[in-house]
Amino acid sequence: MIRRLYDWTLSLAAGPRAPAALGSVSFVESSVFPIPPDILLIPMVIARREKAWWYALLCTITSVAGGVLGYLIGMFLFEQVAQPILSFYGKMEKFDEFSAVFNHWGWWFVFIAGLTPFPYKVITIASGVAGLSLPIFIVASIVSRGLRFFIVAGLLYFFGPPIKEFIEKRLGLMFTLFVVLLVGGFILLRFI
Repeated sequence: MIRRLYDWTLSLAAGPRAPAALGSVSFVESSVFPIPPDILLIPMVIARREKAWWYALLCTITSVAGGVLGYLIGMFLFEQVAQPILSFYGKMEKFDEFSAVFNHWGWWFVFIAGLTPFPYKVITIASGVAGLSLPIFIVASIVSRGLRFFIVAGLLYFFGPPIKEFIEKRLGLMFTLFVVLLVGGFILLRFI
């Protein structure tokens, strides 16, 4: 099923409504859809390099908007569904501990999930569940999603089709290493 969904999503990149499809996939990927918008962004930028920056901006805006939807899903479904279950089993205090940790480090959670291959939708929903500050959530989402999509678009703009294979196979690893080094650097500075 995932393969059919992947192939269908990729076929959207060739159609005349590709920008609308890109925005839609980017929006729903941030809250429920399993396929990242990169699979549309990559072939679209290769086909029309002059629109690379527009496509990256479109992905960023729609991804952050979809992230806000995920945030709202977490906020409202938690109160109606999960909270009564946690209370029934006496686990609400554990959730309060989770919320405190999440709110303390929330900017970093959102930033890392927005930049790396980690499913961003998990963090968007968790942000709403934990009650992370919505402005902090939005700023972290704009920074991380913007970086991700503009880096992909920029690499394709400047290096064209030869970089496509690298992006599809290794960019997620490179983003993850970048985030590990960045966070590790901040942790190191804190203890020096």
